[in-house]
Amino acid sequence: MEAARPPATAGKFVVVGGGIAGVTCAEQLATQFPSEDILLITASPVIKAVTNFKQISKILEEFDVEEQSSTMLEKRFPNIKVIESGVKQLKSEEHCIVTEDGNQHVYKKLCLCAGAKPKLICEGNPYVLGIRDTDSAQEFQKQLTKAKRIMIIGNGGIALELVYEIEGCEVIWAIKDKAIGNTFFDAGAAEFLTSKLIAEKPEAKIAQKRTRYTTEGRKKEARSKSKADNVGSALGPDWHEGLNLKGTKEFSHKIHLETMCEVKKIYLQDEFRILKKKSFTFPRDPKSVTTDTEMWPVYVELTNEKIYGCDFIVSATGVTPNVEPFLHGNSFNLGEDGGLKVDDHMHTSVPDVYAAGDICTASWQLSPVWQQMRLWTQARQMGWYAAKCMAAASLGDSIDMDFSFELFAHVTKFFNYKVVLLGKYNAQGLGSDHELMLRCTKGQEYIKVVMQNGRMMGAVLIGETDLEETFENLILNQMNLSSYGEDLLDPNIDIEDYFD
Repeated sequence: MEAARPPATAGKFVVVGGGIAGVTCAEQLATQFPSEDILLITASPVIKAVTNFKQISKILEEFDVEEQSSTMLEKRFPNIKVIESGVKQLKSEEHCIVTEDGNQHVYKKLCLCAGAKPKLICEGNPYVLGIRDTDSAQEFQKQLTKAKRIMIIGNGGIALELVYEIEGCEVIWAIKDKAIGNTFFDAGAAEFLTSKLIAEKPEAKIAQKRTRYTTEGRKKEARSKSKADNVGSALGPDWHEGLNLKGTKEFSHKIHLETMCEVKKIYLQDEFRILKKKSFTFPRDPKSVTTDTEMWPVYVELTNEKIYGCDFIVSATGVTPNVEPFLHGNSFNLGEDGGLKVDDHMHTSVPDVYAAGDICTASWQLSPVWQQMRLWTQARQMGWYAAKCMAAASLGDSIDMDFSFELFAHVTKFFNYKVVLLGKYNAQGLGSDHELMLRCTKGQEYIKVVMQNGRMMGAVLIGETDLEETFENLILNQMNLSSYGEDLLDPNIDIEDYFD
């Protein structure tokens, strides 16, 4: 006979996930309904709070992400009640969430913001690390202090930031594309950045526009370690700032790039020895290849037949939406990427269940210059908008789609450069009838504009260009710019004067 369950707690609004989307959603609901209890269920002992929020232009925004204890959130919003537990099951027909501590929580409206977990190239291998949350970032720092050589697999934002930040350790970087940062850049921008990567790193960091992402001041022993399957929420911008990413050796940068290849097989030392395999040394000269006599804890065979030994492997090959605990017994429609499909009101296919952030897949008729990417900016926007939609539905009001979904806009920093991405910045889905305009000053700025039928569809701005606001307006207005031709990027013409 089943043990008697504790009585169910009821909240009009329940949010699952202590990351940026979940916390933003809970805060917005708490503001709109000050007399209602908002339940926030999170498996992690800390939550992610958005601080120092700055609206740079109509759509571009910048903010810091700070790890805080959940009690700080409850102090700021007395009507938010944080429940520290993982989710065991969602019983959507009964409007009830069962948590791993055995409690049941009844809801009227539920928002799932459980994020995503890293796609590991090899599950269960102690030498393969995925970097997704603060626990894994700190574990990486710890391993790096003992490392002479590491291998990074993947070509996204975390891989890009890592290869630039790591010092005193040989880095072999394997990517499946022709050029670095394929998600964000074309080959031209990649080349512009690669020259920075190969150079030593003497220049001063550009002034931090965001406070450092640190975990200091938190008592380590008071912090219960997240289990591997309790995936912590995603790292925020500048996540590596609080970490000292130094290996054992006394040099700045040593990076070797292997392009157009993937991992074929991973060998542990014993297996490698038994199979009498041979590995290569860190390539000093591209023309000569030498067999490595040093023994390494782990070896990686790439699809280009090269084998390298290393101390450990960083798997930075993207994420998978964290939908697992919610699917059983519920009829969710899933997107091709495995996320919970949501409509233009962030509503899933299950009644009264919404989703926001990395867990969801945008399935409405998208604006021609917006696309979903699993980034912190979109997590914040989706969490905020989901709360507005839940509030409107419970009050019987109608609500318009939020303006932030009109244009894709993201600001970040790679290789110490400010990087702004706008609209279809890589001509995503535009077919072959588009043209590119470029302006590049080596070591200073790289500007690329994507044009179609005389209209600006997207832009990449690397460096301090001060063009983001003007270009954002030109993409939103869809004004015909054919008559301006190359003048659009002429550095001697103040383009803002044209379009005041």
